[in-house]
Amino acid sequence: MGYETIGFSVAQGIARLTLNRPDKLNSFNTTMHGEVRAALSRVMPEGARVLVLTGAGRAFCAGQDLGDRAVAPGGQAADLGESIEKNYKPLVLALRRLPLPVIAAVNGVAAGAGANIALACDLVIATRSASFIQSFSKLGLVPDSGGTWTLPRLVGNARALGLALLGDKLSASDAEALGMIWRCVDDVAFSDTVEALATQLAAAPTRGLARTKQAIYESWGRSLDEQLDVERDLQRELGRTADYAEGVAAFTGKRAPHFTGQ
Repeated sequence: MGYETIGFSVAQGIARLTLNRPDKLNSFNTTMHGEVRAALSRVMPEGARVLVLTGAGRAFCAGQDLGDRAVAPGGQAADLGESIEKNYKPLVLALRRLPLPVIAAVNGVAAGAGANIALACDLVIATRSASFIQSFSKLGLVPDSGGTWTLPRLVGNARALGLALLGDKLSASDAEALGMIWRCVDDVAFSDTVEALATQLAAAPTRGLARTKQAIYESWGRSLDEQLDVERDLQRELGRTADYAEGVAAFTGKRAPHFTGQ
């Protein structure tokens, strides 16, 4: 199907979703929200084993397109909570719950909701020229799209508060140094690096990776004792899979494994 504000394709196990409003720095409007939801619903049925989320042009995503929000007479903004409930909450949860690795390929500025959507992905890789901005404080708002939950878990309360209250631009290299993102690479190497990472994950044991991300994310709400039980149960499940059998056979046979994701 054709899209107006995004690009989407699946080939060789790699789903690619590109936010495509470069003249608006790929900021979200109502149409983009609907098209992203539709694309994400196709990821699993079309056989993808990894998803790459990126932006067209010089930005990853500048967050919400403020021009797309209706303003009532008297200057009162539309109900922002409704937009969160209808659009951003399901988007963040969908990215987290996909049973495969999700890569945010941050090719430029990631601001506001755009920054936090990137941080909702499993692996964030950014160009050295990219930056992350919690721009909400400039508008009298709180970080949304999971920002108040994700940021302190990634960088700690002190740094999360500094980023959220001041709204300063954080370079990709500084984000990497803080442990906020997985990796920062030179712009000229970015495309090849993302492609290599996506190809590697598309050939990996997908079910095992899905359970790994599930276990890590859900561990934040469990005790060590509870998490050890989860690990036991997941190993029991995964130990019966074809990919585990293939991994063992490849290791003992001293050959490269051929995983099917099952």
